[in-house]
Amino acid sequence: MNKGYKVHESAIVDDGAQIGLNTRVWHFVHVCGGAVIGEGCSLGQNVFIGNKVTIGNNVKVQNNVSVYDNVHLEDDVFCGPSMVFTNVYNPRSFIERKTEYRDTIVKKGATLGANCTIVCGVTIGEYALVGAGAVINKNVPPFALMVGVPAKQIGWISKYGEQLDLPIEGEGSVRCPHTGDLYQLEGKKLSLKEEK
Repeated sequence: MNKGYKVHESAIVDDGAQIGLNTRVWHFVHVCGGAVIGEGCSLGQNVFIGNKVTIGNNVKVQNNVSVYDNVHLEDDVFCGPSMVFTNVYNPRSFIERKTEYRDTIVKKGATLGANCTIVCGVTIGEYALVGAGAVINKNVPPFALMVGVPAKQIGWISKYGEQLDLPIEGEGSVRCPHTGDLYQLEGKKLSLKEEK
């Protein structure tokens, strides 16, 4: 029976999982029954998707990523290879903390680089870019470029993925060097004012 999405023969999709059209579920993936996954997604080799997970459309989850309960990925999110989500802030193997899961929200278009770690309970803003290996332990503004351990903001990134020539804080405007889109900085907030 053609369900409108592709599942590799080695993958496990539990009964009840909702998977959108044209999504690809690759080798050794496990999708739990409560997961909701949008259209046009790609779940790479050895990915795990928990029960209380929502994934939007056109999301790419690269190899060796576990998306645990209470993680929510909006449309167009990219999760790089072997990056890590958590859902308990202070885990102990001998204490049951399933009632203490913290929500992690990754907003539309954000990129989470290879091997980065997202500590639970944060929101990653729209089109933010988290560099490879970074550790995020607080909320990330839209369009922020974050690197390091713990991560700090080193600049701003366009929707297209180009670093913008703006200070971290202040006033100013600049166009994306690739698309010509206009961005406006007001204090510590960057917004997209005009799309070409």
